[in-house]
Amino acid sequence: MTATAPASRPGTVPVDLAGPQPVLDVVIPVYNEEADLEPCIRRLHAHLAEHVSYPYRITIADNASTDATLPVAERLSREFPEVAVHHLDEKGRGRALNAVWQASDAAVLAYMDVDLSTDLAALGPLVAPLLSGHSDLAIGSRLARGARVVRGPKREFISRCYNLILRSTLAAKFSDAQCGFKAIRADVARELLPHVEDTGWFFDTELLVLAQRAGLRIHEVPVDWVDDPNSSVNIIKTATADLKGIARVTRATFTGEIPISRLREQLGRQPIGVEAPGVPPRLVTQLVRFAAIGVSSTLAYLVLFLLLRTVVGAQPANFAALLVTAIGNTALNRRLTFGIRGRAGAGRHQFEGLLVFGLGLALTSGSLALLHGSTTPGLVLEITVLVLANLAATVLRFLLLRGWVFNPRRQAATQKEF
Repeated sequence: MTATAPASRPGTVPVDLAGPQPVLDVVIPVYNEEADLEPCIRRLHAHLAEHVSYPYRITIADNASTDATLPVAERLSREFPEVAVHHLDEKGRGRALNAVWQASDAAVLAYMDVDLSTDLAALGPLVAPLLSGHSDLAIGSRLARGARVVRGPKREFISRCYNLILRSTLAAKFSDAQCGFKAIRADVARELLPHVEDTGWFFDTELLVLAQRAGLRIHEVPVDWVDDPNSSVNIIKTATADLKGIARVTRATFTGEIPISRLREQLGRQPIGVEAPGVPPRLVTQLVRFAAIGVSSTLAYLVLFLLLRTVVGAQPANFAALLVTAIGNTALNRRLTFGIRGRAGAGRHQFEGLLVFGLGLALTSGSLALLHGSTTPGLVLEITVLVLANLAATVLRFLLLRGWVFNPRRQAATQKEF
């Protein structure tokens, strides 16, 4: 009996460029754009015809326009075989993208605004990592290094504030949520889109946050972007809707309404699974390991302190217990928390660890001195004060170990010397 190979995770298999169906479907969502639509489609079609060697489609998504946008779109579809029209009876950019993307038979789905504010030269770099299976989504970024942007200070300020809000409230790692220049793998989109609720301008942000939390790879392309001074976007209305969307996504994440765990299991890229000597773990991993070592060190410290206190007194017992646990703490953090192997720099690390220990000693000893100077404490109060002082010393120790003693730059310099 022949074993079957496990199915590949969506988004990772390279796209077949020779198939009969379109490889790329570029959607242009429009509402009352009778003047700008034809120049946009002609320019985009000319660009794709010149630079793309695989089958493509341009889909005009008409959002219930009340002017001549739909007749213009239908005329263009008759002129160009690669142009299609999808009409919706309701407004909403998110609604249009969701509907067209879910109905498309293309392998890669993209969209851009009808004003073509983004230079089309970025379309190739946007789509390439999705075709190869390297990335799941790709976004044009006006805030990434290398981007060139022409727009007024008001829009620049609003854009940067919005992305700052996303980073602080939703822990967003992408740099530009609202640039109208994005692409996604269709196999990934089929899994994510049913969970994206917004039908307006927040659609982009919600999709990206969901993708990030599901463990997908988001590729950013710095773009050349020129602001359209005639844009009909209502900034105040859009900003209000975005803030409501942030609150809704935050609530849905906490309540489990959005099945992040299942999506991560189904779509997320697996950890690399390699521990390279000399390469420090990520911050979250460092904090977890440091905390575990800190708890163990604190327990060992308390045991030593209680054993020595009745023999030599509180202050000497505190000094001895801290000294022993500090040496062990530095050695364990060096190897487990900060991923440093070998003997190179070990002596310096222990010496600097003892200096950090000295600051912890000053905190705990100072706390004891203040306590005994103001009252005659019992054992419970004495231990409570020491535990609190040790917690403060622990925070200080982590910051100093990470930023000074085991700083990756210093470690790299040390390795070059040996």
